[in-house]
Order: sequence, then C-alpha cells, then structure tokens
Amino acid sequence: MPAKAPMPDKLYFRIKEVTEITGLAAYVLRFWESEFPAIRPKRTESGQRLYRKSDIETILKIKYLLYEKKFTIQGARKHLKSKDSCHGTEPANSFLDEIAAELESIRELLDK
Repeated sequence: MPAKAPMPDKLYFRIKEVTEITGLAAYVLRFWESEFPAIRPKRTESGQRLYRKSDIETILKIKYLLYEKKFTIQGARKHLKSKDSCHGTEPANSFLDEIAAELESIRELLDK
C-alpha cells in the first residue's frame, strides 16, 4: 500500500486523488460509501465522484478505526455516529471518547 500523500488545499478531489491521499483502493472507497452515511461525495454530470476535505477526513478516521483499532464496520459506524452526536471534538475529548469506546467493546466481550 503506497504511503499517504499530503492533502492539497482545494475544495474537491476526484477518486484517484483520494486513493493517493488515503492509500486505499477505489473499490474500498466506493464500498465505504455504501456502509458509512457520512461519506457522500458529490457527482458530476458524467457521474464522477467529487470528495470534499471533510469526506477525506472521515475516510481517514474510518481507516484508522478499521485497520489500526480493528473495529468492525458496524462498530466503526456506531463509533462515528456517537462522535457526531457529541459536538465537542477537541483532541482531549476525542482521545477520551476513543478510550471509552474501547472499554465498552471490552465490556461487551466480557459479558458474552
């Protein structure tokens, strides 16, 4: 998997640019669109996807949750949804939310 490219300063990105920035394949991005409502790229008249910076940031969060933290897709979706309901996204709060989510998943495993 290629290294992450820096994010250029522009409004919209085509899918090829997003694959270069995130290091993900285009088919993964298309699949994640169907699984995560937060990823909604605009479409050109010809049907090409145009991603915003916020879409790319969400994709990078999902990648982190799935690949680094080993969340399931359902768990990542739930985690992102809980983050959206909490409007305070300061770094410390984000870190504490992440720890709380991990502890909750451990509790669920122990309750089985």
